Amino acid sequence: MAAPLSRRDIDFLLYEWLDVTALTTRDRFADHSRETFDAILDLSADMATKLFATHNKKADHHEPYVDEDGKVVMIDEVGTALAEFGKAGLAAGPFDEAVGGMQLPTTVNRAAMAWFQAANASTSSYPFLSVANANLLCEYGTDEQIDTWVRPILDGRYFGTMCLSEPQAGSSLADITTRAKPTADGSYRITGTKMWISAGEHELSENIVHLVLAKAPGGGPGVKGISLFIVPKFLTDGTRNDVALVGLNHKMGNRGTTNTLLNFGDGTHRVARSSDTESSGAVGYLVGEEHQGLSYMFHMMNEARIGVGFLATSIGYAGYLASLEYAKVRAQGRPVDAKDPGAPPVPIIEHPDVKRMLLAQKSYVEGALALGLYCSRLVDEEQTGEGDDRDDAHLLLEVLTPIAKSWPSQWCLEANNLAIQVHGGYGYTKEFDVEQYYRDNRLNPIHEGAHGIHGLDLLGRKVIMRGGAGLALVVTTITATVDRAASSGAPALSGYATALRRAVDRLVEVTTSLWATGDPALALANSTVYLEAAGHVVIAWMWLEQLLAVGDSVGDFYDGKRAAAQYFFRFELPRTAAQFDLLASLDRTTLDADPAWL
Repeated sequence: MAAPLSRRDIDFLLYEWLDVTALTTRDRFADHSRETFDAILDLSADMATKLFATHNKKADHHEPYVDEDGKVVMIDEVGTALAEFGKAGLAAGPFDEAVGGMQLPTTVNRAAMAWFQAANASTSSYPFLSVANANLLCEYGTDEQIDTWVRPILDGRYFGTMCLSEPQAGSSLADITTRAKPTADGSYRITGTKMWISAGEHELSENIVHLVLAKAPGGGPGVKGISLFIVPKFLTDGTRNDVALVGLNHKMGNRGTTNTLLNFGDGTHRVARSSDTESSGAVGYLVGEEHQGLSYMFHMMNEARIGVGFLATSIGYAGYLASLEYAKVRAQGRPVDAKDPGAPPVPIIEHPDVKRMLLAQKSYVEGALALGLYCSRLVDEEQTGEGDDRDDAHLLLEVLTPIAKSWPSQWCLEANNLAIQVHGGYGYTKEFDVEQYYRDNRLNPIHEGAHGIHGLDLLGRKVIMRGGAGLALVVTTITATVDRAASSGAPALSGYATALRRAVDRLVEVTTSLWATGDPALALANSTVYLEAAGHVVIAWMWLEQLLAVGDSVGDFYDGKRAAAQYFFRFELPRTAAQFDLLASLDRTTLDADPAWL
């Protein structure tokens, strides 16, 4: 079995490119060193390989079910792996020492977590969601809430969720109907239904801490009325809260993660309090201020969006390495210029079209991993930087987040598609891993906001925020890389720099022309095309950054970086020319299409 990730690539990105050891000069990370970072990465790789990867296929074949007592049943290996993950303290990595954390840089923590995501997407989702939940509570919760709910999450005893969507309101959160009613003791009673709640019910932990969006009285219409509540499965006195599992959703992939329909306050587990009126509903505790819930939840959602990008990247990477290993040992066919028809077949990795598919995968997954770690480095800068550097990191991260989520979800899924193709007929059989990788990864273009929503976010909000300051900062930052490459003296880098500069100029021109119409509907009609073109520009930037880090280094690893970059600049970046042409034409095809025609 191939390793799910390349430790050599991670080391290159962390130490040769991003120079994460430089972070140890900052107070927050002063107790760390290259040795502690390596220890975390070694531990994660070992645990992911021995405890998570070993039941990935079994969890896919034996998905969770609800028994006659209403309890969720899953294979034992999931609980065993998560228990060991909790004992190792890995959930606490980036948190403050004051709450039991290691104060590990986000960049290193994300790289460590990628091992688990690559090894087993389903099982890794439980701590992934829980850490995002705990981060939100550390930011907006009270000290009592942090002590009560966060510390057990970091100890691995509790898991957490986020409950946004409802059956009638998927991404349109203004339309949620879950209600919160204040009570005399300061808590709230929550009533409503939530859909698509990952890790919403299980027996893997002592408690499940649900973060629930609900509308409290007096908040006004739409999203203005939304507040955020902690609604635990069990109250602090051990009483079962009125959170009821209605059923499990059965997905095409990521089957080991329970995905649930939950009722809050339907009386299944009625909680008695001082009066009959107050005993109706699930007990919830307000986070922060009333009617600010959506802004709080975006803290968790943005973290989760980058995490979904990492998940898509990790699954794509695992598929790439599996197909690479297969291509090296699968003998079939002969070179087209072979003279002897009786010569033995060659490994398929010798065939140009197979090399094309492997280079494509390599360019996608290694480019996406670079983007994810770059964004993680911005989080560290946002947290520990000073002055303008800190502000710039925040703004740059805002603009890059929709790309960091959506580009890997699209193109690392394509990597999984190509991994199946490399395997040929074996690729779509369950005896090999790559068909599961594709199914698991197909969920990510929908997770944490569907692909098109992030196009609307990027073009409709992020690139025009603060009078266009977000786009201007992205352009300035990419241009600095282009200038370094152009002056490097390396002909290849100079050529790539010219191509990227041209693409960046077109991105700016198109953005300006789209918004010059004064018609938001027209500007946003092709926002998904804009997202995909901008994403390719950003990944080309990531590849140029990696080449600058490679420099004159010699060896197969560095030559592999050069080959993947060459593939991306020659096969992929040129796609943006046609996309920019379409956007510049202010095409109305999708805007004017009558639903009756479809």
